[in-house]
Amino acid sequence: MQSPNRSRGGCAFTLVDLLVVIAIVGLLAALLLTAVAGAKSRAQQIQCVSNVRQLGVALRGFVEANGVYPLFVNVDVVKGGYSEHYRTWEEALSYEELGISKSVVPFFTNGVWNCPSARWNPNQVRVNSMGTWFAYGYNFLGLNSPGKNEATGLGGRTTTPNGPVAPPVAESEIVDPSEMIAIGDAFDGNDVLQRASWRDAQKFSNVSGRHHGRANVFFCDGHVESPALAFLFTDTNDAALERWNRDHLPHREKL
Repeated sequence: MQSPNRSRGGCAFTLVDLLVVIAIVGLLAALLLTAVAGAKSRAQQIQCVSNVRQLGVALRGFVEANGVYPLFVNVDVVKGGYSEHYRTWEEALSYEELGISKSVVPFFTNGVWNCPSARWNPNQVRVNSMGTWFAYGYNFLGLNSPGKNEATGLGGRTTTPNGPVAPPVAESEIVDPSEMIAIGDAFDGNDVLQRASWRDAQKFSNVSGRHHGRANVFFCDGHVESPALAFLFTDTNDAALERWNRDHLPHREKL
């Protein structure tokens, strides 16, 4: 007959075994959840790159058809001016190149216009007049701020306090298309991609965590990169600054 002490010892050993199994299962579950989260993040990154590429292809289609880049805002549309540009660059790409119906409203938060990794801060007032968040932006100004000197981006050659307007920028004005930023992740909720937006962007969205400290960007020649946010928004070396301007100059005077 087994002694009471051995019986108690056997029960204690079984309990230790159970605790070890539970610990192993917990560890495996944590590793699995980490792997699943990583796989989801990678899938969202791939989807975002695909979105940016599709928007870029639409941009290239518009440029090839018209010889100019779409206006950021077309204030002359009510007078019949630049009708192919519609009211905004988003409408020009959506209606002319992406085949989105005009009856689909709003299209800015759906399909190719939606970054699956973007998270917006509900406690912040939406920063655009259309009352919605934009996941992607257009390099409409270059290093300028609205109303300051001539725009060096793609959205128009004359600046106003509300941004650049007509005449549009010709394709031939882009000195180095492979080094000219066109469209990419927007972080402050507006439909713009510019260095100035970085200052307040962290109030509005999950900037650093959106793509692990990177942004997906389409360049005028048709390729997509995922540069580090620091290089895109805070570095002040020539290589970083030149990418914002169609004349491929750093324009430090505009910082």
